[in-house]
Amino acid sequence: MDNQIWTRGVDHVGLTVRDLGATRDFFCGALGWQIVGERPEYPASSVSDGSIRVTLWRAVKPEEAHAFDRKNTIGLHHLAFQIDSLEHLHSLHQRLKDWPGVTIEFAPEQAGPGPRIHMMLAEPSGNRIEFVHDPRAALSGAPQT
Repeated sequence: MDNQIWTRGVDHVGLTVRDLGATRDFFCGALGWQIVGERPEYPASSVSDGSIRVTLWRAVKPEEAHAFDRKNTIGLHHLAFQIDSLEHLHSLHQRLKDWPGVTIEFAPEQAGPGPRIHMMLAEPSGNRIEFVHDPRAALSGAPQT
């Protein structure tokens, strides 16, 4: 049996968005990410926090685009980002709860039996994003599942 691992991490995550400007502004303005590439003719923008790149593609007909149904549609259920401290998670919640176009699904709370604390929101184009603080990852330097 061949046990070779053929992949080496995530190159990027691609999201289809209704409002490219609002979603790009969410990532760059609210989260402090940087624009690392743009294709105005597509139109698309790539943004990064220095660790991961997310490419945002505007839907061809945004006014006709259907919202993702996480329970009945095959596709990306949500995108989750690590947050390095509980204080930062709570500060981020305060920052994002009034951000234009953002809908908070739930504020920071314990995930299952813990010790992970997470929050979930929909960014301005409706994609679900989770922010997670896991104190075990902070101690070991490695993400926990």
